[in-house]
Amino acid sequence: MNNIKRQLLLLCFSLLLTACGQQAEEAVPSSQIEQHQALKDVEYLSSDELGGRETGTPGNEMAQGYIENRFDSLGLTMFGDSYRQLFDQAVSNGQSTDTVTAVNIVGYIEGADHPERYIVVTAHYDHLGSRDGTIYNGADDNASGTGGLMAAAAWFSENEPDNSIIFVGFDAEEKGLAGARYFTENPPVPLDKIVININMDMISTNFENELYAVGTYHYPYLKPLIEEYTNGAPVTVLFGYDSDDWDQNWTLSSDHGPFHQKEIPFIYFGVEDHPHYHAPTDIYENINPEFYLGAVETVIDVISGLDRELSIVAEKSARF
Repeated sequence: MNNIKRQLLLLCFSLLLTACGQQAEEAVPSSQIEQHQALKDVEYLSSDELGGRETGTPGNEMAQGYIENRFDSLGLTMFGDSYRQLFDQAVSNGQSTDTVTAVNIVGYIEGADHPERYIVVTAHYDHLGSRDGTIYNGADDNASGTGGLMAAAAWFSENEPDNSIIFVGFDAEEKGLAGARYFTENPPVPLDKIVININMDMISTNFENELYAVGTYHYPYLKPLIEEYTNGAPVTVLFGYDSDDWDQNWTLSSDHGPFHQKEIPFIYFGVEDHPHYHAPTDIYENINPEFYLGAVETVIDVISGLDRELSIVAEKSARF
């Protein structure tokens, strides 16, 4: 009887531990942990501590280190012995022009089935810095896209892609897309191995729940794919702003532009301009967290769908 009682007690104790573990998992599901991290990334990158992240400033260097540490913690692979791609960039201080070292942060995850084919996911982390003692924090532009970049890297580090995915945090976007131009002129892999670019720039400040997927005017075969991948998405995905039929043409407005000029298909995710654009009021407190998280989820779903069907994109592209 004593042995039986001990066995029963052990069984009850084991069941109790299992139940407690399940309750803990239910209390803090992994999706909430990832959401918290995504918001934390935007909050930190747009904090006063980083001073607006202008290229060549200490705050920009802090952003570099933060992204680099996140890439390393996620196990992203380096090209060579560093995540850093360095280039010279001219910056003006109002009276003279200096040359500083700008830094793209680059890592990748190797594909399981087609490691020789690449999707490049991008966002710029620099912003305008300070003007006359006022910090331009750049929460939506583009701490939000950088947060989305790291969230996508985190998701694919746990969900192995079929194709290789390169993740790039660009510097000096506000200096004429300089980081993206340098990357496409000095790519870590041959350009003919890059099938598509997915760029995120301003994805957190919209209160109509509208996210634009720009680029299908130039690459119309992408539109039905994106419509499929975003069916039932938490945000409304719209198309446009990629031809002269619109009051603004965003084809060359952000880091996807240099890829397009190299005839690499792109989709640019962003929101319409708002009163905080390039203003001191572009702060973390003025973003829409619910929209931002839905936008990140939507972009990851699109990248995942394209990864599954990248052969379709390659077959439709005139480059292959």
